[in-house]
Amino acid sequence: MKRYRHYTKDRAIVLSCFGSIVEQKRYVQLKKIVADEFKECEVFLAFSSRMVLKHLQNSGENFKNLAQVLADVDLLGFRFISVVSVNLFPTDEHEFTKRVVDGFKQFSLANINFSDAILTKTKDTNTFLKSLHRQVSKDECANLYIIHGTPKLDTLGIDSINYTLKFLEFLDERNFTCSLEGAFSYGDIKSQLKNKIKQKGFKNIQIVPMLLVSGSHYKKDMFEICLDLKSDFESSLFSSCDDSFNLLGLKSIQRILLNNTYESLAKMGLKF
Repeated sequence: MKRYRHYTKDRAIVLSCFGSIVEQKRYVQLKKIVADEFKECEVFLAFSSRMVLKHLQNSGENFKNLAQVLADVDLLGFRFISVVSVNLFPTDEHEFTKRVVDGFKQFSLANINFSDAILTKTKDTNTFLKSLHRQVSKDECANLYIIHGTPKLDTLGIDSINYTLKFLEFLDERNFTCSLEGAFSYGDIKSQLKNKIKQKGFKNIQIVPMLLVSGSHYKKDMFEICLDLKSDFESSLFSSCDDSFNLLGLKSIQRILLNNTYESLAKMGLKF
């Protein structure tokens, strides 16, 4: 096939991310980590949030969505393209990315594969959650793990969210969970949640944000919840050495992403 003669480059990795106006640097750092691990590959970033893309464009930064990046990578002539899902749960954003990849595969001559979302496999999820719990826990202090949440109960991949929350609560009686929005949102269950924490005798509580990056939800919503809890407890927001906290900065999350990338490339017959 004459068209295939233009596919002269070997392998590319496309990191498919939501994006962040506040913490875009986290994704740039992730790109470097992946590039250092896979030196035989060229690594690209793609973002799905139009608001983030417009903000970056207005700031003079040239980033694109997944369809645009795939078109660029295809035009560059890469024969193997691994699209890595940089999404915590296999829900809406992950499924949208998968549809883009499936659509592009219909007309591209490249071999394209799509990875799992981060918390898809039970073993990876269990190992990560145990590690996170050990890292954040303090004696006589309750942990309130807060996910972003999803507004629809029929969302694909919602089992991953429910499993994560249930596993955290099962790990330790100090652990409590809720979301920012949608199912089990803090606003809807805060009275019951506070009573549950009081019944177990805790006076101190720390919030652990289950967010990939420390974006606006971290800087606004998490602090508002922390302030609301101060009326009943000694509350704080868990932070690392840089006075923030994000899952993407954790070695355990990075390792899952790297392993997912290895698996995606292996499914195309590539070896390292």
